[in-house]
Formats: sequence, structure tokens, C-alpha cells
Amino acid sequence: MANLLIVDDERSICEMLDIAFRKTGHRVETATSVAEARGKLHGGIFDLIVADIKMPRETGLDLLREVRESHPDTLVILITAHGTTGTAHQAGQMGAYAYLEKSHELVEDLKFTVERALETHRIRAENLSLKRELKKDRGLDSIVGQSPLMKAVYELILSVAPTQSTVLILGESGTGKELVARAIHTYSRRSDRPFVSINCSAFQETLLESELFGYMKGAFTGAAANKKGLFEYASGGTLFLDEIGETSLPMQVKLLRALQERRIRPVGGNEEIEVDVRVIAASNRDLQLMVQEKEFREDLFYRISVIPIEMPPLRKRTSDISLLAFHFLEKFNRQMGKAVRGITSESIRLLEHYPWPGNVRELENAVERAMALEKSEEITADSLPERVIQGTPSLVDQETLSQLPDEGLDLERHMEGIERKLLEAALVRSNGVRTQAAELLKMSYRSFRHYAKKYGI
Repeated sequence: MANLLIVDDERSICEMLDIAFRKTGHRVETATSVAEARGKLHGGIFDLIVADIKMPRETGLDLLREVRESHPDTLVILITAHGTTGTAHQAGQMGAYAYLEKSHELVEDLKFTVERALETHRIRAENLSLKRELKKDRGLDSIVGQSPLMKAVYELILSVAPTQSTVLILGESGTGKELVARAIHTYSRRSDRPFVSINCSAFQETLLESELFGYMKGAFTGAAANKKGLFEYASGGTLFLDEIGETSLPMQVKLLRALQERRIRPVGGNEEIEVDVRVIAASNRDLQLMVQEKEFREDLFYRISVIPIEMPPLRKRTSDISLLAFHFLEKFNRQMGKAVRGITSESIRLLEHYPWPGNVRELENAVERAMALEKSEEITADSLPERVIQGTPSLVDQETLSQLPDEGLDLERHMEGIERKLLEAALVRSNGVRTQAAELLKMSYRSFRHYAKKYGI
């Protein structure tokens, strides 16, 4: 049930919509002018306003402007008997949720749009309410979810953050392990000191050692001056060791000593340096199994897993998928300068039935793709990746497997490289005319501009 305000200078329209929405369980008030609507807004709180654009003296756009300033949480749907593309664009730019033309199907169109708008509003309001309960300042803003599994993660974050204990965050790739590490740092007593992150799988053993512990001038070819390591840079703060399961056994010995003694020795150095660092580690591998198979040191495992936090895969918290999708929609609206207002119910159904092997990161990429391709006011099923529409991850053929290097690759960076090359190819094909390049890639100019800026083209 919601509080609705219907504003139209035609009393018959007001009466018709009053009856229709009361039948669906909503509380309804009506006004036949902007002035009357203004008075009702002063005297009550409305979840949603349906307003005609063409009215004497003041228009629905005038009302929309006032509502956005004085009641930013109130949704506004504009209707008109004489719609134009320019007016629709103006309404969208001013913050209207939707813009509908009056027709013989107006009541049914409005019912559908109102319910969709209220559902979107409810999801956002619940997430904001949850975040207000769980945080006093910041730290959980970027972690989205209201499922029981995620609420348990939030509680753990708030419980362990004030301590000095080492934390091990476990979970599949793309579940948001670094976001959790940053939230722990934000709520800790070290929040005013550095948060330093390193992906251990991105470096060979010798390079990882010099990155973590630093090196002395002349320690190896190219070491022209002394360099601090990340343990020193993070001193007083937090060091996040992502994918710690990818470190070699000799490297694990050095990490264990640094954690136990709180002292490090730079590569090529003779003296040890005392460091005060809280370490948070993460892995997408089963470290206990690695311990059994002698691939990970048992003593280091127990040293870093004082407090374990398990990040659930997205397929185990499907109730969060729509919430995340709307979160990313708002993010890419800002980044791309677009005004996509929602996601169709069919698209939500497809998103919730897809298993998301890449977890939240894959969902974010899917929404970004849909936003770039979508030309309507909602994300439709046609804009979603084919694998999501089909409901199963695409099968990998032998040719694709043969192209995968033995040492593996960074999929996200690899895909970004492909996107960049396609943008550059489109620019070459169009002789540098960006609007034509956007058309070649079947995306809007704003989306093309977003990607060009992203890749520095």
C-alpha cells in the first residue's frame, strides 16, 4: 500500500484513476491544479505522484521541479495527451520516473508503471535502511545485499573491525572480498592510516618479495635506489594480501615470519625493520585442502585465519540480485550520463535465474553492457548477454581452450583489452567520427564516450 497523489485538471481523469488505484489497495488523493497539489504536499507525505503535464497556469514540469527539490524521495510519473520527444527528454532529465501518453490503455499502463516504480523504490529504501542500521559513517556503502548470508557478513565486519586480529576472507572470485577488507579497515582504529592492497598472484616470487619487503640499492640489476616495501607503506594501517594461496612455499615462510615477529628485512639488506601492520588475507582457493596436499603451510594458515569470513557466491543469495542490478544501474547512469529508469520484470527474472559463475563482478559487467546498448528507458532482455538470456554460462569450445595460456590469464584485463581494440577499430573505420563509431558498435554516443574515457582513447 502506498500514498498516491493524482494531479490533472480534468476531474474525470482524477476520478477514474482514484477508483482504479483504490481498488489495488493504495491510498489516493487528487488535485486539479499544481497549486492544489502544492497544498496537499505541505500537509502530507506521498510515495508517488501522477501528474498531467498540460495544465493551466502551472504545468506538471513545474510541479516535478518543486518535488525534486523539496521531496526528493517522492517518485513522479508524468502523463500527457500531446507527447513530444523533446518533452519526454526534458522530463527524464528533470528526474521523472516515467513519461506516459494518455490512451485508451492509460489505466493499465499506469498500474504497471506505478507498481514497478514502487517496487524499485522499496528495494532502494530497504537497502538504505539496512545500511543506516549497520554503519554510522562509511565502510559498507559499496557492499550491497540484504539476504541473511550478507547480514551475517556485515555483523562479522562490525565485530572484528575494532580488534587487531588477522582476518582471512574466503570466497569465489568476484564475490567482493576486497570490499570487505576495506570495510574492516574503515571501521578499525587504523582507519586514518593507509589501506594497501596487493594481488599476490600478479607477481613472480622474487618480484613479490621486493614489493612486500622493499629492497636496497644494488640488491639486483635495476635496483638504482632503496625502495620501501608495502609492509612499510602500510605501517600503522592495513595490508590486504589478496590471493595469498598463490604464493610459493618459500614466500609463505617469509610472510609467516613477518606476521609473527612484526619485522621485515628488505631484499639485499642486513638490518630488519619493525612494522606495525594489520594483515587481512583473502583467497578463492580451499586453503585447508592445500594444507592437506602440502601446497600451503599449516602454520601460516592458522596464523592468518584467526577470524575467517566466508563470502557467499551470488547464486546462494539470489534475493540480492535485483538489489545489485539497480545499484549498478544507478552507478552507470552517473558514469555514462544516461537516464535509464529501471529494469523490466522479464530482465529481473532472467538475472535471478542465471547462476553467475563470475559472481557480483560478472553481474556488474552484464549491467554495464546492457546500459551501453540500451536505447529505451529500461533495461530490456534484448540488451542482456546471450548467456544470461539462455540461463546457462556459455560452453567453452576446444579452440577457446587452446587459446588459454598454460599460466592462465587475467580475464577482466583481457576483456578490457578486447573492448579497447574494438573501440579503436571503430574509430579507424569511421575516420575518427565518434558518432559513427558508436553506431558501428550498436551503442549510444554517451556509452561510447564512457568507454573511450575509461580506456583513455
